[in-house]
Amino acid sequence: MGQASLRTDELYQGTLARSANIPVLSPAGRAGRAHGARAGLWPRLMSHRGGRLGLIIVLAYVAVAVAAPVLAPHPPGAVNLAGRLTPPAIGTGNLLGTDQLGRDILSRIMHGARVSMLVGLATVSISAAVGVGLGMVAGYYGGALGRVLARFTELLLAFPYLIFVIGAMSVMGPGFWNLVWALSFKGWVEFYRLSRALVMSEKNREYVEAARVLGRSDSVICVREILPNIVSSILVLGTLRMGNMIVMESSLSFLGLGIPPRMPAWGSMINDGRRYMLTSPWVATFPGLALALLVLGMNLLGEGLRDVLDPKMMEG
Repeated sequence: MGQASLRTDELYQGTLARSANIPVLSPAGRAGRAHGARAGLWPRLMSHRGGRLGLIIVLAYVAVAVAAPVLAPHPPGAVNLAGRLTPPAIGTGNLLGTDQLGRDILSRIMHGARVSMLVGLATVSISAAVGVGLGMVAGYYGGALGRVLARFTELLLAFPYLIFVIGAMSVMGPGFWNLVWALSFKGWVEFYRLSRALVMSEKNREYVEAARVLGRSDSVICVREILPNIVSSILVLGTLRMGNMIVMESSLSFLGLGIPPRMPAWGSMINDGRRYMLTSPWVATFPGLALALLVLGMNLLGEGLRDVLDPKMMEG
């Protein structure tokens, strides 16, 4: 009877995860985390080709974003109309050229990396905290709260993400924190669905039953027993969704609804350069390449973490 119940929970977890298109570690992967902890995550990630490449790309972007005020050759907002639309050239002081206002594109890309990565990190952190917290409560207790949250998440999923955020930003107006809250208002749903499915699968396992027999409270069981066993899947999802959030931020900035114009953002830079694609293509091309490379690195890192944390997938 107990094995049948566990099998039902695992089937439900897999079906729900596939419907939401989110990565979930297999039961074998979660069971093998004790061995993985001994072996060490870092050596295994370094042995994974895609994960290693993704980590290098992401760390390079982090280093550039942190050191942007020192590395940038010019202030990002410095206007030089005499040098507008200068083509890229070595030795001219504008390695990637200038835009329609004479602002250095390389400097703006460096500072734009700070904005994009901060938006992605803040959005994923808030979404994960809310989604995992609610998902653990709903998955562990179920009942009326679980049914209400299930209907609410289904309502949110009925709206396309970009359309939903555009409507929210139209009401709140452009701004860094307005953008973060608008993205987080729906971003927590995937974390909720994943954590709820995982908790429903884990709450009937032997180690949880043993904790109940020892008299531990529900909150202690959820935080100290179940959470460490599902955190790997949450980490993988968060890494992959950071790339999505960065793309969403750029899309909204492209439409003029994201980061204010006074702050350098890749989306607004691409929008400014689209009018000059035939005469000065570098204005939009280089910010677009910077965005594509960062998202590629995030996806490679997320896929690498998923493979490394799930021994069964590594064998396949």
